Amino acid sequence: MKTMNTDVVVIGGGATGAGVLRDLAMRGFDTIMVERADLAQGTSGRFHGLLHSGGRYVISDPHSATECAEENVILRRIHADSVEETGGLFVVGPNDDPEYSTRFLAAANETRVPAHELSIKEALTLEPRLNPGIQRAFQVEDGSVDGWAMVWGCAESAREYGGQTLTYHRVTKIENEDGQVSQVVCTNEKTGEEVRINCRAAINAGGPWAGQIAQMAGAHGVDVVPGRGIMIAMNHRLVNMVVNRCIHPADGDIIVPAHTVSIIGTTDQRAEDPDFLEIKNSEVQQMLDSGEDLIPGFRKARAVHAWAGARPLVLDSRVDASDTRHMSRGMSIIDHSTRDGIKGFFTIAGGKLTTYRLMAKNIVDALLTQLDEFVECTTADEPVPPRAARTHRVTDRLAEAEEERHEDPIICECELLQRSTIEQEFDKQPEANLDDIRRRTRLGMGPCQGTFCGMRAAGIMHEKTADTVTDPEANADRTSSMLRLFVKNRYSGLESLMYGEQLREATLNKWILAGNLDIDHLPAPTKEAIVATGDLELLHGRPVQAPVKEDA
Repeated sequence: MKTMNTDVVVIGGGATGAGVLRDLAMRGFDTIMVERADLAQGTSGRFHGLLHSGGRYVISDPHSATECAEENVILRRIHADSVEETGGLFVVGPNDDPEYSTRFLAAANETRVPAHELSIKEALTLEPRLNPGIQRAFQVEDGSVDGWAMVWGCAESAREYGGQTLTYHRVTKIENEDGQVSQVVCTNEKTGEEVRINCRAAINAGGPWAGQIAQMAGAHGVDVVPGRGIMIAMNHRLVNMVVNRCIHPADGDIIVPAHTVSIIGTTDQRAEDPDFLEIKNSEVQQMLDSGEDLIPGFRKARAVHAWAGARPLVLDSRVDASDTRHMSRGMSIIDHSTRDGIKGFFTIAGGKLTTYRLMAKNIVDALLTQLDEFVECTTADEPVPPRAARTHRVTDRLAEAEEERHEDPIICECELLQRSTIEQEFDKQPEANLDDIRRRTRLGMGPCQGTFCGMRAAGIMHEKTADTVTDPEANADRTSSMLRLFVKNRYSGLESLMYGEQLREATLNKWILAGNLDIDHLPAPTKEAIVATGDLELLHGRPVQAPVKEDA
């Protein structure tokens, strides 16, 4: 057993949790953030990549629209390396009801969301692939954001101020003494060691898992509804600006250019368990149909990966419990001292990735007010590492690769990922699995979905761990298990896309791996190799179906 001491424990390593860690550390408080898997492995890494201008909510959720508009400006400044300033359009499609658009500009003005109308000719000049039958078009300040880079940037910034991050540490209990939070108990998923963290306060930033975490402290009935949404990445940038349908928020109404791909999203359905998010074939077809309405020929592009994420929506008594589309996107802060008699324990849910910094500021303000140790927030004033001087550009890696192509070979051609970058990440995270490296580098996120680069990266991993795992058989077992997990996770994003040429391509990819490595007949992994992956499904299993409510 290991014991640590700190002022505040932050539970949850998504954007909000990392923002809280950075905020507390910058205000001078000892803080430890714990996350049961890798950073941004939940909601913050499973969305469509949109930096909101606020335009999406000017009519349906005006308060959230204003928050997004204000935070959009701040995030462009402090996360310049994570944001691509694409700009955005709201367009009325040929078959869309124009009624919504008649209120759009007035609502944008009232909520202080910058927007102006373009002529159809101007819109088609900016985005030539747009459906020429569009009825109206409005330009807004949407952008594209790398959620993983943003969260890791916060964690690195916090570390400079003394903040600590413990990934693969699953919280099992939150202790309190005489109504005051006193300790958070965790299990290190990669070693099995119990870790007890003595503290004065704890902040629950668990997103769609926040209700489960609150129960560990004895705070029951925290109603956070997982709103399931699916996204699909297409194999290249069909648009260079964010394209939204100018209608009431609906399924498949946004296309976001992100790095080398375009992402269409999203659906919005209530999920009973955020760890079980199915992707229905009918939803995939719905996304592709919606893309065709905005960009004729959309279906002819190759869909390379589909995934689902869960929004942490706070149960809204104004709408039906299953109607997640119309639940507010605003943040909700729960002070458990007044609600449950547990001083020093707070829960935050709702909000958007775009408003993560504001959410962190507000909940830290609330905690420090309760502790009577208030210090002003400064997170809006200081850029996070690596403090890029300008915005991210999709061509950045091409310039780097061209400069060093003779000395530093390309491991992932789709993402122009160099060997040195992968080696540096393994040096930073010697216990990382290949998906951890993917989240930091985009390894295997292009059209081949890791078929070629996965093997190469596994070879680099094997070399890197040879000194620490000295038994050759054990190291081979570890590497094989890491590669098999990486391939499975890549393949899971293709299962709902198996039709036409996509099926042919996926079959070819599988044959390549089977032919080169006989991956389907590798020996079963040892317990030690499974633990080394840290993968929650391998360690704890996965439900075969979503849980059924007792009153169903």
